[in-house]
Amino acid sequence: QVQLVESGGGLVQAGGSLRLSCAASGSIFSINAMDWYRQAPGKQRELVATITTDGITIYGDSVKGRFTISRDNAKNTVYLQMNSLKPEETGVYYCRARIHSSGGTMRNYWGQGTQVTVSS
Repeated sequence: QVQLVESGGGLVQAGGSLRLSCAASGSIFSINAMDWYRQAPGKQRELVATITTDGITIYGDSVKGRFTISRDNAKNTVYLQMNSLKPEETGVYYCRARIHSSGGTMRNYWGQGTQVTVSS
């Protein structure tokens, strides 16, 4: 079994910072791209940032210059450093990873989500 566990969410004032972490564990052979998504109340889940195995990063337009995605391949962990947070960025943040399991299958796995609340 493969599991993704996020941490680092919480309550922060507008303009503040948070760092999210997402650790993958279980029967993992390799991990391809890792992503962060978020879902605000009443809205669809949206892609925040992506990082490839080689460290190539892609960001949503609204977070460019403020958020940084990174990964530690030795720890099977992806991070999201969020600076200058805005109230409208309140929501549940999910990580996703495309994982090749030791059993031979490759598919996307999702974490359970971590709540980020930005107060004005």
